[in-house]
Parts: sequence; C-alpha cells; structure tokens
Amino acid sequence: MAVKCNEDWMGALPVCLITMPLSNLAIPGSHDSFSYWVDEKSPVGPDQATSIKRLAKLSLVKKLMKKWSVTQNLTFKEQLESGIRYFDLRVSSKPEEAALEIYFIHGLYGIKVWDGLTEINTFLTNHKTEVVLLDFNHFYAMEHEHHLYLVNMLQEVFGSKLCIADCVENITLQYLWEKKYQVLVFYHYNIWSEYTFLWAGNKMPAPWANTTNVHKLIQFLETTLGERAKRGTFHVSQAILTPQVKTIVRGLKSGLKNTLVHRNLPMILNWVKMQKPGAMGVNIITSDFVELVDFAETVIGLNYLLLKNKKNKDDS
Repeated sequence: MAVKCNEDWMGALPVCLITMPLSNLAIPGSHDSFSYWVDEKSPVGPDQATSIKRLAKLSLVKKLMKKWSVTQNLTFKEQLESGIRYFDLRVSSKPEEAALEIYFIHGLYGIKVWDGLTEINTFLTNHKTEVVLLDFNHFYAMEHEHHLYLVNMLQEVFGSKLCIADCVENITLQYLWEKKYQVLVFYHYNIWSEYTFLWAGNKMPAPWANTTNVHKLIQFLETTLGERAKRGTFHVSQAILTPQVKTIVRGLKSGLKNTLVHRNLPMILNWVKMQKPGAMGVNIITSDFVELVDFAETVIGLNYLLLKNKKNKDDS
C-alpha cells in the first residue's frame, strides 16, 4: 500500500501537546528498524547459534534466513517520511575484520551504522521540528574500543542535535525545539554514564512478549502497560509476534511477513486504535513492516485523544 507522508507530524501538533512530556505522547516506532536490507553474502552474524552458522555455509540457508531476518521494507528515510520516530537498533562488529567498523545486524549483517545514521541526520537537518529516539539495545562482538568508536560516531554525525540526558518528564517538544535538540540516544551498555548525551538503557524499557499467538501478545501488552511506572521512563509496546523454531520450520519458504505478520497485523492495529496515550497509557509502539497498514498514521492520531481529555478537564 502507498505510504502516507507524515514527515513533519511533530511540528504540526497542537500547541498544548508540544508542552506535554514526550513520554506521554504516542510515537510510532519500527522493530529491527535497519533490517530492510541484509547481506546474504556476508558471514552469519555473532547473534546466531553455532549450529546456524554451520548450516549457513549452504547458500540456500542464507536465502531462507533473509526471509526471517528482514522485518521492514522501508529505508530509514522512508520510515521517517511515513512518521516513524523511534528506531530499534542492534549492532555488531565483524570479528573477521581488523577494522572497528560497526554494522546493523539481525541474523545477517545489514548496512554500516555510519550510513544509517547519516541518512537519519540528513532528514533531521531538513525537518527541524522532528525528533528521533535511537535505542541501541543489543551489541554483539563489541569490545570497549568498539563502543568508543560508535559513541564518537554519534557525536560526529549528530553534533549539537544530541539531547543531553535529563529527567524524562522535562523532555517536551517545546524544550527540544528551544535547545535545537533532535536526537535522544538510549545506550544499553555501561559506557552511557561517561557521556552527557547518552541516556541509560533502563530509561527505555521495551518488554517483549516472545509469542506467536496474537491473543497472548495483546494480553501481554495490556499487562505491561498496566505495570508502567508513573514517572521516570519512556515505554515501548512491542506490538510484534516472534517466530519460534517450529514456526520457521513450517513456514520456511514463506518468511516472517507471509507466515506471521500479514494475517495478524489487522488485529494488532485494532488494539492500537483502542489505546490512549498519557502517563499511564501508551507511549512508543513498534511494529514489523510498518507500511503494510496505516500503522504510523494510527499511532500519531492517538495524540489527539489528549486534546479531548484536556477539553473535558477544562470544561469540568
């Protein structure tokens, strides 16, 4: 389906919403955001078991792996244009390379992290009111020097756009615009405490249902939302189904999209439509293949429910 353009949706929000904490707004995100391209010709990544690495010496195995490793169709630029503002990032070095280069990874290696970050930065330079949340939550084959390399890369690419870590409740769009900040980086490795612009990973909890059953997924999303702390963190609702080994075996040639995503996305989207943002409501919602339904549009639209709540309070 055609992807709707929401490239400046944050800048178009009503005035009363830009003064609300970003953690109270509904923000569309993508799961394994970088996985629109993976390299079948590269070695299998260090995030995979030894048995998979052995099997992957057969070229057919890598072709099948690709069907299950790819969770998005849109590039970073296209995701940003569609309204996605939260990116789920997993990165790795290539142990067989002498250089410190870092790549995105999901079973197979994706593009260089540098290339992805510069693509995001170009969009932000052209869209001054838009803000992204970059969640570096899985690291593979990375020593301390790799982390230093990656953090320096973030500084080099984004510079003054990087938001200094603060109390989550203080971060509103108005505050970010005044400071000219556009990038919040969440880093799930202990180096975060050494840099003012790195947010601790625990400020971005993303509970994972780890199920193939859409009903169990929705129950899990409801439960974890109910447990959401009133203060202190953002919150990710991972509206995704995760294939088990038997799922992959049964749908080997079909891949993730055709086996799990297509038939369950409508029910997941219905759950999204019934949500409300706010301190105890949804914040960030992630999905696979964000363009298959009006995902970003639906999540963005939830923010206007906050206007109704405010009007009711003003009238009472």
